[in-house]
Amino acid sequence: MANKSDIKPVHIIGAGLAGSEAAWQCVSRGVPVVLHEMRPTRMTDAHETGGFAELVCSNSFRSDDKTGNAVGVLHEEMRMAGSLIMGMGDMTKLPAGGALAVDRNAFSEAVTTILHAHPLARIEYGEVKGLPPKHWENTIIATGPLTAPSLAEAILAETGEDSLAFFDAIAPIIYKDSIDFDKAWMQSRYDKKGPGGDGADYINCPLDKDQYEAFIEALVNSEKTEFKEFEKNTPYFESCLPIEVMAERGSETLRWGPMKPVGLTNPHNPTVKAHAIVQLRQDNALGTLYNMVGFQTKMKYGAQTEILRTIPGLEKAVFARLGGIHRNTFINSPVLLNKDLQLKSRPDIRFAGQIMGVEGYVESAALGMITGRMAAAQARGEKVAAPPLTTALGSLVEHVTGGYMTGPKAKFQPMNVNFGLFPPIEGEIVYPKLNGKRRRGKDKTRYRKSLLAARALEDIKPWVKAA
Repeated sequence: MANKSDIKPVHIIGAGLAGSEAAWQCVSRGVPVVLHEMRPTRMTDAHETGGFAELVCSNSFRSDDKTGNAVGVLHEEMRMAGSLIMGMGDMTKLPAGGALAVDRNAFSEAVTTILHAHPLARIEYGEVKGLPPKHWENTIIATGPLTAPSLAEAILAETGEDSLAFFDAIAPIIYKDSIDFDKAWMQSRYDKKGPGGDGADYINCPLDKDQYEAFIEALVNSEKTEFKEFEKNTPYFESCLPIEVMAERGSETLRWGPMKPVGLTNPHNPTVKAHAIVQLRQDNALGTLYNMVGFQTKMKYGAQTEILRTIPGLEKAVFARLGGIHRNTFINSPVLLNKDLQLKSRPDIRFAGQIMGVEGYVESAALGMITGRMAAAQARGEKVAAPPLTTALGSLVEHVTGGYMTGPKAKFQPMNVNFGLFPPIEGEIVYPKLNGKRRRGKDKTRYRKSLLAARALEDIKPWVKAA
């Protein structure tokens, strides 16, 4: 182990979710960091501030269910490991049913303030152009999917691998006081209570069959953002499709996606079941802003306001932000990185976050956590292994290092954490009866997920202590 005075700083490029988490993991272990952030000197196409860990799309960290949802398990593992992102997420949480949603401005301000105040963190603003110099010795690139062109080109030149890319879209945000509550109502799906919620956390806007079909037709025929020539063959990320792309895939796609009508009852007309329902989720602590859940869009601004105002309850909607679309990039991590998340051709460089090929706020922060701990251990003359494969954290490392990719034609794509990345339970599963009856179908799946969740939260404990 190096003496404290001999520990050289870890350089971290990018103060997003992954970079901020990596910095926190380093300084929490007595390792100094130099955190490089180009904003606000140079902005991206999606960011609006110079704050750290700015949330540019949704304000939701998704499900907080640690007993049966892989994202909730990841939340809990990160809490156990002392995550800054989860700690500030819990501190700034908003009502969101079974999900963990945050006040995006308060969240970013909290992360920014803590890192600025830490005596081992030095913040340097300005763009890092090109690959970091080798004399830095221990660097983490956490620039996210909106990496500046100069750095992206340098990575491409170093690796010789084609970079991959996909489009990501942003949902509109609406002022609550512009919503008509003679038509809309407050309710969580199935009245589910989540972190800080009361079972009535979402605004719901109902559509009958005729209204829904007219809405779908308008989406399909809407005026959309034109892509540049180099963008035309870029695929969408399947878990974040624009609503008009979903509409083009079939008239029922949205109705069984973000507009599904199940688990909700309209108090204005309780005897008539809505054909489809649009939900809006609180976006700030004051409760004045609500974002349209799952309503990412690439429609032009004029088309957005015209079409979205045909939704009952939103006829006079005032938009704090309209939807948009941007091109994300990520590296071919299974080819380029080793098991210590180092660039094979430059072991002094590690990567963290969404640029590695994970999707989602929490997944990005999770890889920042792991990479930060690995870099901190290196600075101290030690070594930290990746978390066990049976954990949510370990499953993400396995994904980005290619552990589950098989066959010569296997194609690496960004992915959210999910139980499909976890190794199966060993041996035969004995399913206990549910309410005195034999479990079937979905009940068996839920029970199997609960076993995977329990195993993960037990298996992560030694890594949390050792790392």
